[in-house]
Amino acid sequence: MTNPDDRFDWQAAEKDLNATAGPDAEVVDLDAARATRTRAAVVDDQDHEGGPTLVDSPAAQRVPRFTLTDVRAGDRRPILPPWLRSRDALRDVMRWTVGHLLHTTAYHLVRLPKYVGKLAWRAPVGAWRLVSGAGRWLFDWEGEPLRQATARTNDAEEYLKLSRQRDRRVRWRGIVATFTTSLTLAGGIAMWWAPTWAQWAVPALLVTLCGLFGQPADKPLLDTAVVVPRVARLTSDVVVRALAVLGIAGITQAIAKQGTKAIGFTAPITRDGPGWRADIDLPPGVTAGDVIERRDRLAAGLTRPLGCVWPEGMPEVHPGRLMLWVGDQDMATARQPAWPLIKAGGFDLAKPVPFGTDPRGRIVAFDLPYTNVLIGSIPGYGKTAAIGVPMLAAALDPHAELWCFEFKGTGGLDPLAKVAARYASGADDDTAEQGLEALRELRRECQRRAAVIKGLPKQVCPDNKVTPELARRKNLGLHWLVAAFDEIQELFSHPEFGKEAGELAEKVIKLGRALGVILLFATQRPDAKSLPTGVSANVGTRFCLRVMGQLENDMVLGTSAYKNGVRATMFTRKDKGVGYLVGAADDAQIVRTFYVDGPTAEKITDRARLLREQAGTLTGHATGQEMATPAARRDNLLDDILAVVPADEPKVWTEILADRLAELRPDAYGDLTRDQLTAALRPYGITTGQVWGTDPTTGKGANRRGIDRSHVAETVADRNRQRRNKAA
Repeated sequence: MTNPDDRFDWQAAEKDLNATAGPDAEVVDLDAARATRTRAAVVDDQDHEGGPTLVDSPAAQRVPRFTLTDVRAGDRRPILPPWLRSRDALRDVMRWTVGHLLHTTAYHLVRLPKYVGKLAWRAPVGAWRLVSGAGRWLFDWEGEPLRQATARTNDAEEYLKLSRQRDRRVRWRGIVATFTTSLTLAGGIAMWWAPTWAQWAVPALLVTLCGLFGQPADKPLLDTAVVVPRVARLTSDVVVRALAVLGIAGITQAIAKQGTKAIGFTAPITRDGPGWRADIDLPPGVTAGDVIERRDRLAAGLTRPLGCVWPEGMPEVHPGRLMLWVGDQDMATARQPAWPLIKAGGFDLAKPVPFGTDPRGRIVAFDLPYTNVLIGSIPGYGKTAAIGVPMLAAALDPHAELWCFEFKGTGGLDPLAKVAARYASGADDDTAEQGLEALRELRRECQRRAAVIKGLPKQVCPDNKVTPELARRKNLGLHWLVAAFDEIQELFSHPEFGKEAGELAEKVIKLGRALGVILLFATQRPDAKSLPTGVSANVGTRFCLRVMGQLENDMVLGTSAYKNGVRATMFTRKDKGVGYLVGAADDAQIVRTFYVDGPTAEKITDRARLLREQAGTLTGHATGQEMATPAARRDNLLDDILAVVPADEPKVWTEILADRLAELRPDAYGDLTRDQLTAALRPYGITTGQVWGTDPTTGKGANRRGIDRSHVAETVADRNRQRRNKAA
């Protein structure tokens, strides 16, 4: 359609338009095409009604409307804010408000002379500003530039109009100024006869007004009483940027292809307590755990301190759902409220025990009855302090019995010795054996309690478990019995006592939950040898502070906890006392335990001892009744063996000996087994061997493991000889 000289050829264009075929584009009737497309869409919709819907068709992608079922399944937002729904939270808010007002008032009262001096210094400047401003207003100086501009343009008519307007303003303002000045002078003369307080108050008011007018714009009169930290708002762009620098291939590739749309936000980013909350859907194939294990990089991407950034998984939704909470202050350094029970007169252990605070500063509590507690971490991150919190709460309940065993020997639980029925602290074999003996007695106690509950009427005990009402009835002996074992790995890994201790602990954990017997274990070495799987698998409440690997994490928090994003490996050196709490709520919680220092713990246990004395429930170690040491028990064992094995019976089977000892002293040897008897005799060098005897049930002779009575007699004689020599 063009000539070589680049001119448009109209004749060629008309020829192409009329041609039925050719290389050029076909001429399309747009109106006819639109009508055809509309009819096709109608037919397509009709086909969808009676046939299958294409997955990518508009009909398939249409979002359904909300149904009544959807509305019923929705979460109702609370009518009142959280701090109005809780008495403790309301008390904390009111306490903070009153404290803030008192601090601010006292701060400014102390600086009142300074403020007076500032006002007096600035008063001359303020007076000049007032006089000059009044002069400008009186003579209409603000309109002078406009009148001068009109004069320069030689616009006589406009200039005369402005001049007349200025004259009217000055005349009227002059009358107002004269009247005001007259009143001021009259008031000044009247001040001679005014009271003394008025003669001082009026000048002070004038100086104050002049001082305020003379205040520089960048120098306010009042100092800042409370410095409020300013934290940048968390936005979706900031979150996406932070996720992009984590080095996770799935996130990097998704952002490269889709941009910011690769990261989904299921709800608006909102304020949640002292911080921001973002609910995030990660790209396909990326789990919340992948982000959690890179928490330090995430904090760097958000340009926030590490203690402010707390990513959590939400496996109940799907593995790729991440809840990111970014606080205004570092959790490890932020001011934590005092433990609510520090000044409490007493406590009912049937109520939730305040254990710590979450990153938002809210109190986290859990029910101690009907559960057992396992606390684990590497050394130095707050295990003893964590186990001490529920034990101090139990101490404030005068109807709860406390047993405390601390196998580290540093005395971390010493304040509880004032109220504990049993207490031992040490890193030696004697303390370990006392802990083993305690587990044996707890096993017997569970059997006794089970028999008591079985004999109660159904209307008294319908659920076959100890209730708060039954725990208060002294005649039944079903009070709460709370036993704490700190550094329990020293007992479980003991070459002589460890196996039996693990088996007993597992039995007590399984049976004691409904019988009012509560075990609390703390360990710094959560592995298969130091923490039997039968124990870790049956504990209901777990608290894991900082650990170094996945195995230790799952040993404390449960199988697949690490896979589900509950990773105590993300905690750092600054996060002392901060850990994951599992079992206290539906979801895992990040909790900073309350810290009760030694002097405060002493005051609490003093108050707890007084409560027990008033209730008549102070027993055992707290009253000065020391338990027999393992060595003394072994001495008694040797004497008891000589008592049940006559001199004319040189040898006896261990199983028969165990039965005779149980008949002699059921309270001490009621559940003594053959293996336990063999282990108890081994420290004295008394071993078992093959002994020929007669089976009392069948009357037939047989070879079985037994002891030689002469060995026991020689050991007792040597012991008595050594005692006589020491006495001499």
